[in-house]
Amino acid sequence: MADRIAEEKIDRIRQTVDIVEIISDYVQLKKQGRNYFGLCPFHGESTPSFSVSPDKQIFHCFGCGAGGNVFSFLMELEGISFQEAAIKLASKVNIDLEINLSAAHGEKKVSKEFQAMHDAHELLQKFYHHLLVNTKEGQHALEYLLERGFTRESIDKFQIGYSLNSWDFVYKFLSKRDFSPEWLEKAGLIIRRERDGNYFDRFRDRIMFPIHDRNGKTIAFSGRSLGHDEPKYLNSPETAIFNKSKILYNYHLARPSIKKMQHAVLFEGFADCIAADRSGVENGIATMGTSLTDEHIALLRQSVQSVTICYDSDKAGIEAAFRAGNHLNNAGFQIKVAMMADGLDPDEYIKKKGPEKFRNEVIGASLTWMAFKFLYFRRGKNLQIEGDRLAYIEVIIKEISKLDKAVERDHYLRQLAAEFSLSLDALNQQQKQMFFAEKRASAGKKEPVNKPVLIAKQVNKLKPAHITAERRLIAHMLKNRDVAYKVQDLLAGQMFNNDEHQAIITYLLGFYEEHEEPDSSAFLTYIQDGNLRRMVANIEMMSINDELSNQELTDYIKQVLNYPKLLKIKEKEVELKEAELQGEFSRAAEIGNEINQLRKSL
Repeated sequence: MADRIAEEKIDRIRQTVDIVEIISDYVQLKKQGRNYFGLCPFHGESTPSFSVSPDKQIFHCFGCGAGGNVFSFLMELEGISFQEAAIKLASKVNIDLEINLSAAHGEKKVSKEFQAMHDAHELLQKFYHHLLVNTKEGQHALEYLLERGFTRESIDKFQIGYSLNSWDFVYKFLSKRDFSPEWLEKAGLIIRRERDGNYFDRFRDRIMFPIHDRNGKTIAFSGRSLGHDEPKYLNSPETAIFNKSKILYNYHLARPSIKKMQHAVLFEGFADCIAADRSGVENGIATMGTSLTDEHIALLRQSVQSVTICYDSDKAGIEAAFRAGNHLNNAGFQIKVAMMADGLDPDEYIKKKGPEKFRNEVIGASLTWMAFKFLYFRRGKNLQIEGDRLAYIEVIIKEISKLDKAVERDHYLRQLAAEFSLSLDALNQQQKQMFFAEKRASAGKKEPVNKPVLIAKQVNKLKPAHITAERRLIAHMLKNRDVAYKVQDLLAGQMFNNDEHQAIITYLLGFYEEHEEPDSSAFLTYIQDGNLRRMVANIEMMSINDELSNQELTDYIKQVLNYPKLLKIKEKEVELKEAELQGEFSRAAEIGNEINQLRKSL
């Protein structure tokens, strides 16, 4: 079988795959008019500026300029080659590419090493789970879990296992199956002893919790001690396949529920996440012992815009919830915070109070983000003391002034007025002072990235006339093959003034030599340059008339042809001034005549 994907197979993939369906796996899209919009996965933003056109089968971000078709989307987002993107898309629509997949992916050492790491983790997950549920060696570990409230269903669902109390069982077990010790060490499964160079197992006599990537592949483990051994939890080190700042525990299992409910519950650790799942909260995910990162935010954004934070109710947990809430709020998420009494964590609360109370009285009774801040800023203050009380009121008014909706601001100001018997008018006046002071302070700052649509519109308004004319001509040429050749004839050998625009029409005319009909997605595949692809996607999203009238065409061509003459006139005007200053009046008269002729030609 050939290693190169046939052109007809690429065309079939493009015609069969729906770009909206593919991108929906990564970005939460909402239909507005003919297109779909969402938050761009290529840069941080809180106002949707990422647009997908089902008609043209292309995408474009008005904020960062990213754009292309379904192939380039996967290539840019996942950092893969065109061939790898084609293979991935073909598998989604059951198209046989009739190629040697191993050759297509490349038999490089790095690829083999990555594959070995994945295979070793998958094999160990099954083996650890088997040891826990089917063997005498794992019986004590199974009983330990059952006593702590775990069910067999939960153990099977999360593939929990047990590692033998042996120094080298895993090393020997995997070595016999041709796994290289060097690769296993890089995968974090075994450790090399420096004094003698021998290898020993990282995990021994521990409950094993497998950690999966977004696609459900096992990439790491967390081992819990059965008694009082330290550390209580021993985690895999960061490796080529495992980066805890990019992983949300249980994301692969919770994703269908998250999408269905349009809501996620965020926990601090996987034990809380598993306990919540047992209590019926199936849309739970957890960070892996790290603060919420930009990578976590980007992953969450692909499925949901509403999150409930459910961290421990002790001081550290509340601080962590405040940090996570700020991060989510800045990214444009709708946030709630679940609070538990008595300093309990979710796992302890469920054991003590039961699943139903956890669902109804914790998750179901979650506070809004602003209501949580009322409690957060109250901590450590004695509101009976005037100084503390005034400081608290001031910080709460400041937080209220950050709210976008006037109704919300009014609601919380009334709440504050009622609690402290204050004048609502006075609170309103102070809140407005803070609100406008903040506006004035931010007015001089650079426009943030979370207003990309407005930025894009402003940029478009500032484009020179000849650039706008060239873009509109390209937009019509992309829609109509005849228009493309007509424009070429009218230009009479002159090129577009913008080099990138000229490169696009050069590609386009070549494309039309091979294709009878316009096809936006196919043309984007035809273009080799990534920057040009993004520019074409941007132009494709322009709003233009369905038909190009002769008058409109003439006006655009005139702008394109006149621009070099305008530049020449400016150049001659500079020469004219120099001639006059130097008293070369004869030369000045000649230059003036040239300028007049150029102006007439306009």
